[in-house]
Amino acid sequence: MTGRDDPIGKVCVGVIAGAFGIRGEVRLKSFCAEPEAIADYAPLTDAAGREYSLVIDRPVKGGFAARLGGVPTREAAEALKGVRLFVPRDRLPSLPSDEFYHADLIGLPVADGGGRKLGQVRAVHDFGAGDMLEITGPGLSQPVMLPFTIDTVPIVDLAAHRIVADPPAGLFPDDGAEDDAAGGETDAEPGAQAGDDIAARKDEA
Repeated sequence: MTGRDDPIGKVCVGVIAGAFGIRGEVRLKSFCAEPEAIADYAPLTDAAGREYSLVIDRPVKGGFAARLGGVPTREAAEALKGVRLFVPRDRLPSLPSDEFYHADLIGLPVADGGGRKLGQVRAVHDFGAGDMLEITGPGLSQPVMLPFTIDTVPIVDLAAHRIVADPPAGLFPDDGAEDDAAGGETDAEPGAQAGDDIAARKDEA
């Protein structure tokens, strides 16, 4: 699942950070695990469905200098600042059973083994010690970082749109987020860690 503002069936792989130079180039930030791989998915589309060809010219600070089809001037490039770029979900390669695209995890409701609703995945982070799911919900005063391991997250069922967690004692408040984990009341961060960034569940043993 992608962020709640993303077009259905599409995944955000990058965003236009602004104009670069004076000849219509843009500064492009890629969300792909291999940043330059964003060019392999061209043509890209924006949220309204407009299609762009893409040629990456060179790496620059914060991304790439790139040329988009139909963007001939600096003014046209500057007007696209903040525009997010998408590809159809089915164009991304399949993954092994314990690896998941961040975009597929963001927005999923999380419950424990007894069915108690814990919250919803807002984002996926890697702080250096393995992937963490950021869980938010009405019953949580602040986000909870849930280790994305096989022991802690034994079930990720994309078809059923659910995650079952076995969190360490004390990680979530006793009353949980009973009222709403699946109703979309919390804001899944649109496009956060999307593209082909991949989270792998690790065995803690």
